[in-house]
Amino acid sequence: MADKNKSPKIGVYICWCGTNIAKVVDVEAVARYASSLPNVALAKTYKYMCSNPGQEMIIQDIRQFKLDRVVVAACSPNMHERTFRNALRSAGLNQYLFEMANIREQCSWVHNDSVEATEKAKGLVHAAVCRVELHEPLESMSVNMTPDVLVIGGGIAGMTAALELADAGYHVHLVEKNNQLGGNLLRIDLTAPYLYSARDLLTERVTRVRDHKQIHVYLDSKVTELSGYIGNFSATIKHFNGKSVTDDKTVKVDIGNVIVCTGYKEFDASRIVHYGYGKLPNVITSFELEKMIRSGRIETKEGKAPKYVAIIHCVGSRSKEFHTYCSRVCCMTALKYAHEIKSAHPSCYISDIYIDMHAFGKGHEEFYRRSSEAKTLFLMYEKNDKPVIHKASPNDDCEMFLEVNEKLSGEQIEIPADLVVLMVGMEACDDAHEIARIVNISHDKDGWFIESHPKLEPVATTTDGVFIAGTCVAPKDIPDTVAQARAAAARILARIAKGKIEVDALYSEVNEDLCSGCRFCNQLCPFSAIEFDEEKKRSHVISALCKGCGVCVAACPSSAIKGRHFTDQQILAQVDALFNTVEEVK
Repeated sequence: MADKNKSPKIGVYICWCGTNIAKVVDVEAVARYASSLPNVALAKTYKYMCSNPGQEMIIQDIRQFKLDRVVVAACSPNMHERTFRNALRSAGLNQYLFEMANIREQCSWVHNDSVEATEKAKGLVHAAVCRVELHEPLESMSVNMTPDVLVIGGGIAGMTAALELADAGYHVHLVEKNNQLGGNLLRIDLTAPYLYSARDLLTERVTRVRDHKQIHVYLDSKVTELSGYIGNFSATIKHFNGKSVTDDKTVKVDIGNVIVCTGYKEFDASRIVHYGYGKLPNVITSFELEKMIRSGRIETKEGKAPKYVAIIHCVGSRSKEFHTYCSRVCCMTALKYAHEIKSAHPSCYISDIYIDMHAFGKGHEEFYRRSSEAKTLFLMYEKNDKPVIHKASPNDDCEMFLEVNEKLSGEQIEIPADLVVLMVGMEACDDAHEIARIVNISHDKDGWFIESHPKLEPVATTTDGVFIAGTCVAPKDIPDTVAQARAAAARILARIAKGKIEVDALYSEVNEDLCSGCRFCNQLCPFSAIEFDEEKKRSHVISALCKGCGVCVAACPSSAIKGRHFTDQQILAQVDALFNTVEEVK
């Protein structure tokens, strides 16, 4: 424990962040100001403080000058707080005797006036110095981890994740709500751009999953409850006999981690009335065409081979009325259909009607070039000026006509069609909200599950131990789905290998002597980290679940809850320093 009667020795480090900070903030002036503050033993600047040389400089100064507190003024703590904490640990100093001031996002990136930005940076550094003086050396906890894993969803993502974990020797509970494995890929014939058989791909995965001794498959089943915390979850799995909820079977399993791979559903094309889906018999969806292809017969409802086929992109996607996002796979899938229709009916005329052609993946640009050489007619339309379909007259040589205001030529073009294929986009599953509630994760306005960080943590969630992968996160193709599933499995395997889970020391604590048992905190906690002890009539915090957000601390009417590392004294010292700095500037 640190000697509370001894004045702290604080080291302050100001980062240039290349030119991100230094082009606006006078970092040398901030360093000179910091060196004048009480208890600051030294203040330095460096071009990239988060780099290995920058970290090594901090480590050496801690050892050489016997520093017992460190402040780094740089970018957002979300980016590099953990980096600098690790540097303190390497120097033998408790990692929580550290404070970070954000002078990039809060100063240089939001101010044009260099003088004002510099003075604000001084204030933030002063606040950080006053706060770090009151920091205490906290110790992290560790809890045992159950190695078994729960995977929700038996599509290509769920099966891939399950196999990665099972092949490493760990038991997996794979839950699928339908009566067979495979998910949406079951409905696909060939995959773009190389036209591989989706059936062969699935057969290999399904066979391996069914035969694997470490994988327990639950078909016609759903996860109805998940309790506990990372490393120590308990899940309730309910099996349904068909659509009936009677005579069902409930199983409880203990697992350490969860991967959610619940996939997507197709957009309901009947919602776009002017395409006539559901009224015009030869207006079909992309999945209905897939069903035809798999049966070996591409034909109209009258049983005739189509002379003219029109394929319309972005049905339900990139639309203000429905979904503004791109479903990503539609463009290349449409080109795949052109190949498959041409193979079945070489004399058929195909029109590909698109907003933009997205050929972003490996081999996709070449696939697009081959399609254009196969005499597919490409027509571009504005997203707010969709094609209009109307029935042809009995004397016409086709079933329908499409009117397209072609963007590139600027002309209105009438296209004949016997068969119109609507490339329906991806939507979040109907039960996404229910699943998010059960596993305690978030979803966006469109229903897609939200990752912890879209760049740095693309498969993690804000609930430790719960991961997401595949098209339940956002629209994506098979390679990206498989990559995410393997990434989620790898994250879990890395944790299992340690045997224990380290719990961050930043969590709230309830003083039972002050707790009135009102349960406000139980209702407000966004992480379900607070439980009520019926015997004691007091609440307590499950430290492994707590994220230290401070909601309970602020809401407690009895002031019975303390946030470790965010005490009232620390926050008030920080605020007072900001006001004092402002007064000095005036």
